[in-house]
Amino acid sequence: MKIAYFDCAAGIAGDMCLGALLDCGVPLEYLNRQLQALGIEGEYSLQVSRVQRCGQPALQAVVEVLGSQSGGSLARHWAEIQALIAGSQLSPAIKTRSLAVFEKLAQAEAKVHQVPVEKVHFHEVGAVDALVDIVGTCIGLDWLQVERVLSSPHPIGGGWVSTEHGKLAVPVPAVIELWEMGRVPVFSNGVEAELVTPTGAALAVALAEEFGPCPPMRVEKVGRGAGAQELPIPNVFRLWIGEADGGELTETVSVLQTQIDDLNPQVVAYTCEQLLALGAWDVFTQPITMKQGRPGILLTVICPPDRVPECQDLIFRETTTLGIRHFQQQRTLLERVIERVETPYGLVDIKVARHHGRIVNAQPEFRDCVARAQELHVPVQTVWLAAQSAWQNRLQG
Repeated sequence: MKIAYFDCAAGIAGDMCLGALLDCGVPLEYLNRQLQALGIEGEYSLQVSRVQRCGQPALQAVVEVLGSQSGGSLARHWAEIQALIAGSQLSPAIKTRSLAVFEKLAQAEAKVHQVPVEKVHFHEVGAVDALVDIVGTCIGLDWLQVERVLSSPHPIGGGWVSTEHGKLAVPVPAVIELWEMGRVPVFSNGVEAELVTPTGAALAVALAEEFGPCPPMRVEKVGRGAGAQELPIPNVFRLWIGEADGGELTETVSVLQTQIDDLNPQVVAYTCEQLLALGAWDVFTQPITMKQGRPGILLTVICPPDRVPECQDLIFRETTTLGIRHFQQQRTLLERVIERVETPYGLVDIKVARHHGRIVNAQPEFRDCVARAQELHVPVQTVWLAAQSAWQNRLQG
């Protein structure tokens, strides 16, 4: 699995991401050609140069907005940006990532300005330069065939920055909202400057699956994107590109638990279904004995860290619990892919897991087996065995 790690020791901004991707080998000609799909090529020029920050070489990407009388950026509404990206000829993967980033920005801006998301009017973050930075970053990740993105914690910076709304304290409100949204761990590196921009924060929050130390990987490339300012430390964003080491990855999961002894079992079953629909990875119950010998259940939910608030709200709303414990754990993942086989009963997906490059497990997707069995009125076990046989024949062939 190809992974990318955002090393944000000195911060992250959209232009820094773009510079790091170009430094990783993304061809500038290819990037410009892909960006033409947005239909904004006459509104900007992209300048790339090799610079040094505190003696460290890096690539600086600068988007110069053309035709702006005031020298500022051209603003766009959220609906315009959606239509621009969705209606382009970019690949579905690039569209999905780009829209996810701008959606996070829209949600943050809506909260800052206390307006509905549909009425968000972007200023700096909705400008042409942000469009190039965000869509360009997604184009670069796609060209590098990155399947999974992770990020380091973010530095908070300090001081003040001038915006269209006047002077704002760093970190600016939109960045704080994005950090809260993504539950991003932050730290101080002692530098008083704007180190994380709204565009950079949105890229990390929307694209990174988790925040923490660099995962085990076989490093292929390290790109360095330069920030615009000279700082007491190298103002460089580093992008690590590599293969997941040994075909396995570790990730952080959140675990929610609560004991309940006074709830209708039908509601318990309904709650479990709703938690799965909300995005929980697993939900299960265990019989337990509670105070005064009362029988009860232990409800356990395993979910992505960013789904904790929604899952907690649902448990409080649907059950009689008065409190929920939550903690984080690490889990190790095998590399997993889906392969499709042809059986006498139709197509069935096979979930294939590898460890250190070796296949350790391959199981037919049970829902596919059920669907084929119901269509043809045959036992589900018959379809399952046929799928296993087809998979084994493929391996031997």
